[in-house]
Amino acid sequence: MANADLLKELRIEKHQREDHGQGTGRWPWIVGGILGLLVLAGLGGWLLLGKRAVEVQTAQAQSAASSAAAGAVLQATGYVTARRQATVSAQITGTLTEVLIEEGDHVKKGQIVARLDDAQYKAALDAARTQAAAAHALVAQYQAQLAQNQRDAVREETLAAKGLVPQQDAEQARTLVDTTRAQLVSQQRTAASDDAQVVEAQVNFDYCVIRAPFDGVITTKDAQIGEIISPFSAGGGFTRTGVGTIVDMDSLEVDVDVNEAYIGRVKPDMPAEAILDAYPDWKIPAHVIAIVPAADRGKATVKVRVALEHKDARIVPDMGVRVSFLEQKQAQPSVQAPQGVLVPASAIAQRDGHAVVFVLRDDTVQQRTVAPAGSGQGELRLLPAGVEAGDTVVVSPPAELKDGMRVALPAKPKE
Repeated sequence: MANADLLKELRIEKHQREDHGQGTGRWPWIVGGILGLLVLAGLGGWLLLGKRAVEVQTAQAQSAASSAAAGAVLQATGYVTARRQATVSAQITGTLTEVLIEEGDHVKKGQIVARLDDAQYKAALDAARTQAAAAHALVAQYQAQLAQNQRDAVREETLAAKGLVPQQDAEQARTLVDTTRAQLVSQQRTAASDDAQVVEAQVNFDYCVIRAPFDGVITTKDAQIGEIISPFSAGGGFTRTGVGTIVDMDSLEVDVDVNEAYIGRVKPDMPAEAILDAYPDWKIPAHVIAIVPAADRGKATVKVRVALEHKDARIVPDMGVRVSFLEQKQAQPSVQAPQGVLVPASAIAQRDGHAVVFVLRDDTVQQRTVAPAGSGQGELRLLPAGVEAGDTVVVSPPAELKDGMRVALPAKPKE
């Protein structure tokens, strides 16, 4: 019963419906307001869509001068290496008392780079010299004794011939001469041995002075004063095996790894062009020295030695380098490399009858009018002006893309 009473209360009587019918004039205003809100919402959405970032693909403009590898049959990467370098060490074990080099120093062949404590070796040298001197003094003594014995033997033989002395005395005199002569020869051998000991002691003493083996530049300094240095490695890391490393900068060349599938294109004495990663606009004339007759099984490459025809202080070991192997030497110095930049042909679009490219600046694009040159490399086109090397250009720009519009790069796929 309670639910029936509630339903009766909710029922609208006839007179109540007639009274409310008098307010129907407000409905057009309500409908108009709703339509107005829909129009405003549509306009706002259209404005937001107009400022929505357009997703585009991009590429980087390349310098035409650095990209024009005219005549190149193959390109490979490698590193600058020194054919002549050495770790300067000592021939003996000793304690460093002087280290006369620093990284970057230029040294000449025979220049002193370090000294070892030589007290022990100097004492050994002095002892050897003293012993040799004593040996030579004994040789002189035996020589004098031999001369005297020889005179005595002649005298005894003369007296024996006259019958004044027994023949036995003459024989004993001759025996004494032979004995003294043998002693002299033995002592001469001993003196020669002592002389050799002096030479050995002198060599060891000279080893206390460490000298540069050839002209070059010090690239590393590996030991300090007070450290023990030895030509033999010792456990524990308390003994150094070298004072420093010296590199002959005139022996610098390039080692590149060429894919074995293309090694047939490379020949000895073949002209080449090297470009250091540190100086991408500097082209260094080069040529192939040799193809190392061994392949790297893991990388499927063959090492090629390339000589740099111009040496410069900017070239240092272990620099990265890109080598272009040329088909023939460019014997036309009057032909200049093309000026400008190279961009993909698809980056050039037509707007209002003009060729344009869109250059990315932050998150917007700038429309630039260009005049493509007739030459190019494959899918690239040369732009003499309007775009600089390193600029990021839009590839295949959409028809709706305009100057100043916001763009976005496609999201990278998640790994």
